[in-house]
Amino acid sequence: METEQFLADYYENDAEKLRSMVDRILLRFGGISEMDRDDFYSVANEVMAQISLSFDASRGPDGYVYSCLLKKIKTEMTRRNREKRRAEQTAVSLDMPVGEEGTMTVGDTLVSEFDLYREVFREDEQMGAKARAYLNRLSKTQRRIASLLAEDYKPAEIQKLLHMKPGEYNGQMAALHAYENIKILL
Repeated sequence: METEQFLADYYENDAEKLRSMVDRILLRFGGISEMDRDDFYSVANEVMAQISLSFDASRGPDGYVYSCLLKKIKTEMTRRNREKRRAEQTAVSLDMPVGEEGTMTVGDTLVSEFDLYREVFREDEQMGAKARAYLNRLSKTQRRIASLLAEDYKPAEIQKLLHMKPGEYNGQMAALHAYENIKILL
């Protein structure tokens, strides 16, 4: 079997034979999206390009192709999983306490022109309805914290005024920033 015929067998009917092999391998892993599946078809094309350079007609081509595909797909899966773990290790929540006493969050240290609490308490008709809806979702304590933040009180000052421990304050801040509450303002 010549290299051209070998490749033609795998690529006829929109690479049906090659796709079938890749699909069988991916079934072992499960949870593969269509976009990922397309990426693995591209990986299979790379493998086929490498195989075609060293094609040996005396070998049983299907077993050889399958083992090369399996090895390359396993390597790619391992690489992707490592990337995910690395990304998860470096991700930090904006509500994560920082500092010795934990009275500030990562979000408190970021410089931004946008001030959620000033926006909520801003006096304009368009924002007024959204702000009321946002405030109605909050507890009395959370509304008080939002009001104090809008008046430029620092987290430590708010904790002292409301007799709160840092953990309790951080929990209230997490609720204030929860997407379920903030989406009303967007």
